[in-house]
Amino acid sequence: MKRVRTTLLRKAFQKDLAAESGAERLRLCPMLRKGQVFYADYAKPEGFCDEAWKAINHLSLH
Repeated sequence: MKRVRTTLLRKAFQKDLAAESGAERLRLCPMLRKGQVFYADYAKPEGFCDEAWKAINHLSLH
């Protein structure tokens, strides 16, 4: 399996989308910082946000 590099280019929080989902407690992820680099194969890299991993892992690794 290929190893994939992921670089965090920016962080964004869209209040309108959060409000539509009914998730009142959603906030900008405090775990990741702009410029961070992660390397992964099939498993989530250490320190990577669980929700961000769920959103992208199927895009780049398969």
